[in-house]
Amino acid sequence: MDKIRLLWMVFLGMLAALAPLATDMYLPALPVMTAAFGVGASTVQLSLTMTMIGMAVGPLFAGPISDHWGRKRPLCIGMFFFSLATVGCVMSDDIVPFLTFRFLQGFTGAFGLVTARAVARDLYEGAELTRFFSLLMLVNGLAPILAPMIGGHILLVASWRGVFVLLAILGVLLTIASVFAPETLSETGRIDDLTESFQKFGHLMKDAYFRGQCLVQFFFFAAFFAYIAGSPFLFQNIYGISPQAYGFIFGGIGAAVSLAGVLPIRLAGWVPDHKVLSWTLRQSIVGSLLFLIACCTKAPLPLLILSLLMVIPLVSVLGAVSFSLAMKAQGKQAGSASALLGFFSMVAGGLAAPLVGIAGEENALPMALLMLTGCLAAYASYARCIAPAHRNIF
Repeated sequence: MDKIRLLWMVFLGMLAALAPLATDMYLPALPVMTAAFGVGASTVQLSLTMTMIGMAVGPLFAGPISDHWGRKRPLCIGMFFFSLATVGCVMSDDIVPFLTFRFLQGFTGAFGLVTARAVARDLYEGAELTRFFSLLMLVNGLAPILAPMIGGHILLVASWRGVFVLLAILGVLLTIASVFAPETLSETGRIDDLTESFQKFGHLMKDAYFRGQCLVQFFFFAAFFAYIAGSPFLFQNIYGISPQAYGFIFGGIGAAVSLAGVLPIRLAGWVPDHKVLSWTLRQSIVGSLLFLIACCTKAPLPLLILSLLMVIPLVSVLGAVSFSLAMKAQGKQAGSASALLGFFSMVAGGLAAPLVGIAGEENALPMALLMLTGCLAAYASYARCIAPAHRNIF
């Protein structure tokens, strides 16, 4: 791998990692924060919802703006205000301002996620895009491995605020890196009229194939974020493990997510992406069904973790192949297309997170049902909108 490609991969990987870092690093502190703010589990889980909503709405602005202004300026602005919003989280003494800053954190952090995807499309295409995006997912996969373990150990020496201090430092470093990063979208490749850039959303959603990819990501990420929101209470409250042990379990599953990202790299150019996507969705249904059974029977912890390993790591495979399939036909509207994909995946997380805790801190059934329902709906969207196009073309 040449030096320039490696630098891009690391930089874009860190930008894309803002989302899992902003969500995963403070997960071990969620049970502690219920006491710190004097609220219930569902209210604290709303902090995940606010972040996801911010990450869903942010791309709708970041995408069109980056297609019009280029990638660099919106990225620098987004990273700067991400840092400020994270400082706001540190300084919050009440749940209401904390939720507000979490929304702003998600909104501004989305500029990094959208830019990372759009730059990948600027630089590569076809099977090379799939390979590079898979490598990006591998770098990105380090975040869910390290974040909860770091968060859990921060709790040994500091309060939950220490987690957000570290996130603020990361935001400052990415702001500086963004200032020195080169522009990847040429003047001729930009959309002249910003209004036209926003109008691309309507054009994209009229495309049944692209709409199908959005729905696949919406439902699958709803299942994924049900796991993200529910896992601290599942492992710590129901199975009684410590925040540090939870961090290692969550990190181990995150390592599997990262390793699964090798699959689309190996298969790119050999097995069509749509076939990999189909297999991934069918496997996710099997894994989520076994997880539901494990929750209903209060299975031993190793069996519960094994069932999760059958579904959660697939997010890196689905993320790579679905994104590649959705973006192949996008040129000047790559930023808007990336924004819509980001919107559907993140808004799914925002909707799923508070539903996980509706039955209380000692019941994992809502989490398991949301995961299974999301995987089933994702496969139905694939079968309805995506599979017919490949039958006709291939």
